[in-house]
Amino acid sequence: MNGLFDIKTIMQFVPHRYPFLLIDRITEFEEKVRVVAKKNVSINEAQFQGHFPDEPIFPGVLIIEHMAQTACFLLSKSVGSLDTSKVYYLGKVKNVSFRKPVIPGDTIETEVKIITSVGGMAMVEAVSKVDGVLVAKGELALGAA
Repeated sequence: MNGLFDIKTIMQFVPHRYPFLLIDRITEFEEKVRVVAKKNVSINEAQFQGHFPDEPIFPGVLIIEHMAQTACFLLSKSVGSLDTSKVYYLGKVKNVSFRKPVIPGDTIETEVKIITSVGGMAMVEAVSKVDGVLVAKGELALGAA
């Protein structure tokens, strides 16, 4: 199933809020399989005040967080709704590499695919690109608690 989910729908399935919600739109969704999310990077974001102010670069840890939130959307929406008694937490970051800096004006497009999923635990593969060029990739483990 392909879908297009806006910020209101995203907020139903991801518990993060401003200033830490790092997904702007979901452009593709296949239940229990994969999702594609977009994050528009703006110079107005607070991290650019201190993260190389003369040469602003979107922090790698926030790219990983964007990947994790994208995975959270996939896992939560696949079970139907965000269970407010449980939240998906990032448990492990594996083999993440950064290939190219992300700068203000870029749109990060991240595809997350489920590798394995058992109960409330899942291992996913995440690939982030800007204009079709790889900027980061890796595997993440998430668990519901």
